[in-house]
Amino acid sequence: MADQVVDGGGTEVASQGQLPAAGSPPTGSQFLGRARELKELRADIERAGLDTLAGRKAPRARVLLIAGKPGSGRSALAAALAAQVAESYPDGTLRARLTEPDGTPVPTETTARDLLTALGLSAPPGAGADELGERLREAFAIRRAVLLLDDAADAEQVDALLPDSPDCLVVAVSGGPLTGIADVRPCTLGGLDTKSALEVLGQFTGSVRITVDPLAAEGLVELCAGQPTALVLAGGWLAARPSAAVADLAKHLRTEGEEGTPLERVFRLSYGSLPGGAARMLRLLSLAPAGLVDPHTASALAGCSVQSAHTTLDELTGLGLLRAVPSPLPQYEVPGCFHPLLTALVDTHDRPAEVQLARARMLERTVRLLVSCRAITETDSSPAREKLAGTPRALRFADPRAAEEWLRVRRPALLASARAAVADGELDTLARRLMAALVRAMAAHFGTRAAAPDLYGIHRLVLDVAERRNLPREKAAALLNLADLDAGTGRRTDALARYRAALDAGREANDPYATGRAMESVGGAHQELGDHDRAADWFGRALAQRLARDERVDAARLYGRIAGAHTYAGRYGEAQVNWRAAVAWHRKNGDVASQARALSEMARVQEYAGRPEESLRTCQEAVEWARRADDVRLQAALQVRLADTLDRLGDPAAARLHRAAAERMLGEELPESASGLERDANAYEIRSASAED
Repeated sequence: MADQVVDGGGTEVASQGQLPAAGSPPTGSQFLGRARELKELRADIERAGLDTLAGRKAPRARVLLIAGKPGSGRSALAAALAAQVAESYPDGTLRARLTEPDGTPVPTETTARDLLTALGLSAPPGAGADELGERLREAFAIRRAVLLLDDAADAEQVDALLPDSPDCLVVAVSGGPLTGIADVRPCTLGGLDTKSALEVLGQFTGSVRITVDPLAAEGLVELCAGQPTALVLAGGWLAARPSAAVADLAKHLRTEGEEGTPLERVFRLSYGSLPGGAARMLRLLSLAPAGLVDPHTASALAGCSVQSAHTTLDELTGLGLLRAVPSPLPQYEVPGCFHPLLTALVDTHDRPAEVQLARARMLERTVRLLVSCRAITETDSSPAREKLAGTPRALRFADPRAAEEWLRVRRPALLASARAAVADGELDTLARRLMAALVRAMAAHFGTRAAAPDLYGIHRLVLDVAERRNLPREKAAALLNLADLDAGTGRRTDALARYRAALDAGREANDPYATGRAMESVGGAHQELGDHDRAADWFGRALAQRLARDERVDAARLYGRIAGAHTYAGRYGEAQVNWRAAVAWHRKNGDVASQARALSEMARVQEYAGRPEESLRTCQEAVEWARRADDVRLQAALQVRLADTLDRLGDPAAARLHRAAAERMLGEELPESASGLERDANAYEIRSASAED
C-alpha cells in the first residue's frame, strides 16, 4: 500500500510500499497545485510592510498567513513554501503544531520549550511562557530561519512566539484570520484547480482510468470540491479497487446524498468500505495521544497482535486514512481533520465501557514498554534480568540503544499520554503507574538533568492526581521533586514554599522519610536565601527526627549541615562543636572517608576562627584518616590546605614540601584538581569557604 502525506496547501504524496494492482505507486515526494498561491506568498515576503513605508525598520519577522478549512491542504502549502525559500534562510525551518488533534490549544510554554530544544538550547524546567518566549526571541535574533506555526487557534498563540528579528520568516496556518497581528494578509485556500486535482487522482489510479473517462474524473473532482484530502481518500478508494471505474466512485458519492461537506462524504464512503476490525481500529485511533500511533498503540486499542496492527495501519495509510510520519521507527499520525469524524463514530458505535477498556489497555501496554525500556539498562542486576526474561518478546528491546531510540521517538506521544490519562480522571491508578515508569525510564536513558524539563511537567501531573485523590504521601513526593527542580533553576522562594507544603503533606501521611527530607530541604532553601539562622534551626529539627529513629548516617550528615550554616553566619565556635559531633558519628558508623572530610572542614573553620596552629593539627589528623581511607584525591587536597596554613604561619619551606607531596599524588593536574578537590571534600555544602579564604 502507498503512504500518503496530506498536510496542507496542496497534496504531498510520499511513496512507501506498493499500491494494489492497477496503480503504480508514486515515486519520491511531490507537491501538486497551488502555483498561484505559492507565487503570491513569495511575493508577499518581499512586499514592503507598513513600517518600511513609514521609513522605519521592521521590528519583527514577516508573518505570512495561510487560512483554510482542515483538509484544504493548508499545512502542505506552508511546508512547500518553506522548502522553496529555504536557501534564503540558512538556519533552517522549525515547525510547531499549536493545537492538539481534539482542538485543545497547546500551551505556549510547551511550544516554546520544544522549539528551544529543536535549536539545541536549554530550557529551564518549570520556566513560564514569558521567560521561555524571551529565550526563544534571543535565539532567533542571531538566526535567519523559518518558523512554521501549524494549526494556530488564535492570534495570541502566534504573537507570543514571533521573533523580533526581521531576518526571520513566520508562516502561520489557521482556520481564519489572525486579528491582532499587524501587517498580515491571509492567503485563503479553496479547492485545487481541475488539472492539479486530476494529477492527485492519477497518483493513485494511474493515468488510464482518468483519460478513458475524463468527464467522470472531472465530475469526481467537483464532488470532492477540489479538496486535497478528499481527493486523496477518493484516490485511495480507487487504488484499492483496480477494476472499479472513476464513474463508479462518483456514483457512490452521489448516493451518499448532500449531507455534510465533500470531505465528510468521501470519508464516510471510505470508512464504510473497511472490514469490521479495521473500521473499529480506525475509530479507536482517535484515542491515540497527540494523534500519534505506533503498532503497539494500535494493538492495545484494538486488542489484536502487534503484527496484525502493523499490517492494518499500513493498509489504512494506503487508503489515505492515516499519514506515515518520517521516523526511524514505524509511526503514523491521525490527520486532524479526521479526528472529530472518528470521535463521532466512537460515540455512535462503541459503548463507554468498551472505550474505557481500550484506554486502559493502551495505558497498560505503555507502562509495560516503559518498564522494559528501563530494565534493559539494568542487565547487571539479577531481578532486572528475570523481569526481562518474563516479558513477552514483542515488548522487549534488543539493546539499550534501541530502547533509548524508542523512548526518544515516542516522547511526544508518551508525554501526551500522561496528560490525557490525568485529564481523564477515571484511570488514575494507571496514570500514576505510567508517570512513575516514564520518570524512571527518562532518568535511566537521558539522565535526570537532561530530562528535567519533561520531569517537571510529569511531577506537576502527579501532584494534580494526588490532590484530586487525596493522597498525601504522593503529594509530598511530587512537591519535593518540584521544589528540587525549582531550587536547581534558582527559583528559591518557590522552592521554599513547596518544601513547606511537602512537609505538611508528609506529616498528614505520617511519612517519616518525607517529613525528614522536607525539613532538611527547608533548611537548605533558607541557607540559599541567606537566612543562616533559620537554616540551622531547620537542620536541627531534621536532626532530632533522625536521632529519634536512630538513623546514624543521616544524623552525621546533618551535623555537618548545621555546622555549615553556623560557618556561613560566622559562629565558628558552634560550627566546631557540630563538626566534632559529625566526626564522632562518622567514626561510630565506620565511615573513614567521611570522617576525614569532616575533620578537613573543621580545620577550615578553625582557620576562619583565627586558630592556625589548631587548624594545622586537625588538618594533619584529617590527612592520616584520608590515607587510611585510601582517598588519594582528598589527601592531595589536604596537603594543599596544609601548605596554605604553613604559609600563613611563616614556614614556606614546610609548605613547599606539602605542595610537592600533593603534586606527586596528582601530577601536573594539581592547580586545576586542587580546587575541584576542595569541592569534593566539602560534603556539607560550605560553599562560601572559598570566598572567605
